[in-house]
Amino acid sequence: MKVKVLIADKFPELYINQLKEMELEVDYQPKLGEKDLPEAAKEADILVVRSTIVNSETIKSSKKLNLIIRAGAGVNNIEIPSANQKGIYVANCPGMNSIAVAELAIGLMISLDRRIPDNVIDFRNGKWNKGEYSKAEGLFGKTLGIIGVGNIGKEVAKRALALGMNVYGKDISRIEGVMIKDFSEMSQLLPLCDVVTIHLPATKETKGLFNKEMFGYMKPNSLLINTARADIIDQDALIEAVKTKNIRVAMDVFKGEPEEKTAEIKSPLQELKNVYITHHIGASTEQAQNAVAAETIRIIKDFTTSGVIAHWVNRAKIADAHYQLVVKHFDKPGVLASIMSIIRDKNINIEEIENVIFDGGVVACCTMKLKTPVTTDMIKQMHDNPNVLSVSHVAV
Repeated sequence: MKVKVLIADKFPELYINQLKEMELEVDYQPKLGEKDLPEAAKEADILVVRSTIVNSETIKSSKKLNLIIRAGAGVNNIEIPSANQKGIYVANCPGMNSIAVAELAIGLMISLDRRIPDNVIDFRNGKWNKGEYSKAEGLFGKTLGIIGVGNIGKEVAKRALALGMNVYGKDISRIEGVMIKDFSEMSQLLPLCDVVTIHLPATKETKGLFNKEMFGYMKPNSLLINTARADIIDQDALIEAVKTKNIRVAMDVFKGEPEEKTAEIKSPLQELKNVYITHHIGASTEQAQNAVAAETIRIIKDFTTSGVIAHWVNRAKIADAHYQLVVKHFDKPGVLASIMSIIRDKNINIEEIENVIFDGGVVACCTMKLKTPVTTDMIKQMHDNPNVLSVSHVAV
């Protein structure tokens, strides 16, 4: 029976054909929404989504689902705890759309400074107002704060430096590989910045990060760009800052964004002249979509041919494994079974295991992560097997 791949978002035709050439059954339904997925994904082995929400019902009602791929970087639209409970792999395509999002962020900075959307609206309404729109300050020499210096943040930094901006960064870990100044505290960084751009993932730590306190640190008349996730900004605090501090804002994501590709929209942000909204298009360039699609195909090919999961995001980080057991052995049937039997009899759980075969196929090396240590007597029992070459046991 063919492996069935359900693609529930827009996907380039070239790459759909590549999946078909791999003799996979491809079900392409780019208009599916969150409520449609539970029924549509029931018989799918692999599910590919971009922004479509994969909720708990979709995962629980699936009969064969084994892999969910986010054709993009963030996986906050996938109910990962439910996937964990069913042993469903979740993978993503990090870094493939970084340049596209960075280009939009820079475009929004320039649009805010030059008020390009307002220029266009007035022109379309038959209004000429050169005097008003000749008051832009320009970005050269201005200080930019990048909040989140991952793949996208680094691409923004390169372009901002080329514009002659002074670039500072705030990230979870120390910033490497980019010539920008590294700051640790938001309370130090935000008061310096003429422009702030957000490039953080959606996590418990980042939800509501830009609240009233953070807006209090920002300069009056400064610019704020968010091409990351809507939940990072407290919308009520944002609206207050726009009204009281004249902070100008451009966002590609916002609270209450429709899931549908076309829909009516109503938001309190529409009433604010200093707020520009784009239609969640940060990754939506042909270059980026092709790169993401190519990476998605690679993930599927690896999975269906070798079982390897590239960019596996819900693999457990083994925090409870404090010991490592390494057994070199002849690659023969039953050798590992005898080792595991000794471990099982002492009620020791193996948290992670990898068996690698040396070139030539004669000898293999098995590495096991354990919660509790094996005893000297257990190691002696392992050594007694004539097909075991060596055993080493260390705390990690």
